[in-house]
Amino acid sequence: MDAAQVAASLREARAVRVIGGGTKLGWGRPIEAPELSVAELDAIVEHNEGDLTAIVQAGVPVATAREAFAGAGQMLALDPPDEGATIGGVIATGDSGPLRHRYGAPRDLVLGVQVALPDGSLARAGSKVIKNVAGYDLAKLMTGAFGTLGVVTEVSLRLHPKPRESLTVVVRSDDPRALATTATELTHRPLEAERLDLRWEDGSGAAFVQLCGPSAPERAAHIDGEVVEDDDDLWAAQRAAQRGPVVLRVSTTQQGLAEVLAAAHEHGALCVARAAHGLAWLRFEAADDELVGTLRTRLGACVLLDAPAELRRAVDPWGPLRAEPLMRRIKARFDPHDILNPGLLLT
Repeated sequence: MDAAQVAASLREARAVRVIGGGTKLGWGRPIEAPELSVAELDAIVEHNEGDLTAIVQAGVPVATAREAFAGAGQMLALDPPDEGATIGGVIATGDSGPLRHRYGAPRDLVLGVQVALPDGSLARAGSKVIKNVAGYDLAKLMTGAFGTLGVVTEVSLRLHPKPRESLTVVVRSDDPRALATTATELTHRPLEAERLDLRWEDGSGAAFVQLCGPSAPERAAHIDGEVVEDDDDLWAAQRAAQRGPVVLRVSTTQQGLAEVLAAAHEHGALCVARAAHGLAWLRFEAADDELVGTLRTRLGACVLLDAPAELRRAVDPWGPLRAEPLMRRIKARFDPHDILNPGLLLT
């Protein structure tokens, strides 16, 4: 299957469930629709080493892209938890890992996209524009839209040099609010950190600061903490904690993370967070709609990610959407007949 065939299948469809690696099928409202897979779109079309860019098809697994670019001393700064995730799926869901601290969200790495639209046409925006959609930043619009506006078939990406050495400084605390204060202070220091995360688990926590390059030991000496030189397992554990039987993603501020860590402590949750961005993931072994409601009242914007279908039926996974009127107008512009992932994001 190629991009033109994906577009043609949309033109004939009444409803489709778009899938890539299938790692996030438990996110959003449970829906029933025939599957449209982009897994066969798995080619790295171009790797322009000189200008640190690449063009890849949407079905390329993130792990495959990472391995391909590493051979040239380069990296795609996407480190979501799921090794089986595809480039298209990560962009569609806006998923990210600890590298977001330095390199930003998926939307910050996307230079251009090719998208199959429900009317059967193909559109491009950004790099190598063939047909644009006037008035829209199509690349950013598709990032985080969960495949409800169009099917991303190809992506132009920004790459970065791959660091040759790294270490992580671990600053521990058994006070969730004090830990959040420490993390905020670290984010405002000129450390040039690659990653800066928080973790709270079983009554204690830590801030993790990853430093890269030849000057990393010198910079680490200015942080009062334990130095971990072989830090791959530490960061793998951080990514893995973003998944679980029940996971709530909280969008707050640097200052708001103190309340998130305190809530994790009180409710027995494992919490990981991006300290500079105010993003946190609360992982529970089990939860009900009452707990979700309590946390939303206390913490604000909480999206229910991983959860049994029963819970995702009992409670709106997305919670109140302040931008819902605008989202509905854009949905009507791109997919007026509600063909793409119907009911997943908007009912």
